[in-house]
Amino acid sequence: MKKLFIGGGAVIVLVIVAALVVPFLIPAETYKGQLLTQVREATGREARIDGAFKFSILPRVEFAAGKVSFANAPGGKAAAMVSVDNLNVQVALFPLLGGKVEIDSFVLTKPVINLEIDKAGKPNWQFGAPAPAAAAPAQSQKTDGGAGGGGGGVGLSGLKLGDVRLVDGQVSYSDARTGVTHRLDGINLKVSLPSLSDPMKADGSLIWNKEKIDLTLGLSNPNGFLNGRKTDVETSIAAAPVKLSFKGSATSGKRIEAGGALDLDVPSLRKLASWVGAPLQAPGSGYGPLKISGQIEVKGQKYAFRQAAISIDQIKGTGEVAFDGGGRKPSITAKLRLGQLDLNPYLPPETAPGAQPGAQPGGQQTAVAAKAGPAEWSDDPIDLSGLRAADASLDLSVAGIVVRKIKIGQSDLTVRLKDGVLVTDLKKMALYGGAGGAKLTADGAGRVPRIALNFALKNFQANPFMSGAMDFNRIEGAANADLSVATQGSSQRALVAALGGRGKVTFLDGAIRGVNLAAMVRNISSAFLDPKAASTQKTDFTELGGTFVINRGIVTNNDLLLRSPLLRLSGKGTIGLPKRRVDYRIEPKLVATTEGQGATSSASGIKVPVIVSGPWDNVSYTPDLAGAIGGIAKDPKKALESLKGLIPGQSGDGGSKPKLPVDAEKLLKGLFGR
Repeated sequence: MKKLFIGGGAVIVLVIVAALVVPFLIPAETYKGQLLTQVREATGREARIDGAFKFSILPRVEFAAGKVSFANAPGGKAAAMVSVDNLNVQVALFPLLGGKVEIDSFVLTKPVINLEIDKAGKPNWQFGAPAPAAAAPAQSQKTDGGAGGGGGGVGLSGLKLGDVRLVDGQVSYSDARTGVTHRLDGINLKVSLPSLSDPMKADGSLIWNKEKIDLTLGLSNPNGFLNGRKTDVETSIAAAPVKLSFKGSATSGKRIEAGGALDLDVPSLRKLASWVGAPLQAPGSGYGPLKISGQIEVKGQKYAFRQAAISIDQIKGTGEVAFDGGGRKPSITAKLRLGQLDLNPYLPPETAPGAQPGAQPGGQQTAVAAKAGPAEWSDDPIDLSGLRAADASLDLSVAGIVVRKIKIGQSDLTVRLKDGVLVTDLKKMALYGGAGGAKLTADGAGRVPRIALNFALKNFQANPFMSGAMDFNRIEGAANADLSVATQGSSQRALVAALGGRGKVTFLDGAIRGVNLAAMVRNISSAFLDPKAASTQKTDFTELGGTFVINRGIVTNNDLLLRSPLLRLSGKGTIGLPKRRVDYRIEPKLVATTEGQGATSSASGIKVPVIVSGPWDNVSYTPDLAGAIGGIAKDPKKALESLKGLIPGQSGDGGSKPKLPVDAEKLLKGLFGR
């Protein structure tokens, strides 16, 4: 037995002596030559070590090399695919003999990696078929133990990392097919891993597009993560344009699963988009700060975001969102509750014809140009083909909505998107003191966008709504409206020109601004001579309404009826939406009755027709004197009888009716001959 121990000890001594002596007997250049030969046979490319080279076994396995380079693919832009100023690897020998990997040092100084794709689509990291001799190591690696350290080879169960660093690295990427290039500079990384059973932490930073990005990653149990067990994870990405952090748990395997708290903070969406190389071309001043926080769940291609708090610009809300990318096309479901939803920061500025000379960079108009004329319909293309990209189901509740000058109160709506057809159902809407609902369908399934709208509104104030919707402030009163329209087109102008449908509108207890029809009848000669009439005069009414038909953007009405004490009004004509023009004829009539809402329109009286015409921003009211005189001349006796009930004077016939003053009676007889 003693001889056995002596023999074993002698063998160990010989091994140690050999490990110490052999490296000195065999020149380092021999090792270097063999190593470079193996790389060439395995990859088909040349590798070089132009700096210092060191290889030793005791007291640890150490490999050090300077100015290391690996050739690029033939035809590549960079001379080398990989280059390293200095490489130092130190591995503890005796743990390695026992199947454990303890890396005392793994330091890469100034590594440069150039990733390229040529015009044929071949990446430079795709190597040619290795020589047969190179296949043997790959085959033997297959028998190595995995994370559990099972087989006879060296596994990962005993992995320990000491000084593991990447210092001042650089990675570039270029695609000759698209011209896309990216570059990461100043890459620094430090990894701490006492053992696979201890927490791992990695800290690093890099520079991309002139912005420094700080990165952190922590795993509570790396060995459990590698074996598919749930492991606590904490990671963050922080740069000036964006900050993202996650704290939760994750598992690895064929299907990645994760869950935990997510926080996203973007100071400016526009700056973030520019930084990543995709500047936002969206109009308006919106897309500023964005903040999102909540609980995220990941199960393969299914993602869910719950207990979410969202803030973008001045819009704030809560809710949940789910995404499923495993079907024929992505599917999104969401429930959101938002505060005030002001859409104006996301809309283009309203323009005016002839405003181009006053245009400013970014599409802004000067104050002078903005007053050059009324707004025009836009010819900017409208493309709804993006609606085909996904299916969606959204339930939304908002405290209020602002679009241009239109202000909508508390509203609840559902949005359904299926195969390119978007249906928005506004089930509840508070609008200028009234309420109602609406349904909007946007069809992007075909080549030309199609839009349909149906709505019913009750008891809303017409003036602020029409002023905000179409810059038309001539009508006051509580309104009831029903509308059903449809159109198609590839621009706002085309949509307006193709608009068709029908509807009904009723106004109660209101007024028509800009003209006093009763005064006009009483004083035809001077009613239209006051230049301030358009802003100071108005015709009060108790009821005004009618039905209309829309064909190719032309709104036609033939049954307008206004009822007011001492006044009746009928009218017909058109409103041309494409050219924003009104062409209308109104026939106001003074009558001897104080009945208002619900009264008949057949009461007798004097008619004084009025022509209403012109662009929306400059509507004119002109009396049809020929029509008025013709009506009185046709039946002057009836006209006089009507006036007896309107013009104060001495009573006649026993005081039952007022009598025309003598001068007024003589004037009418003189005008019309009888």
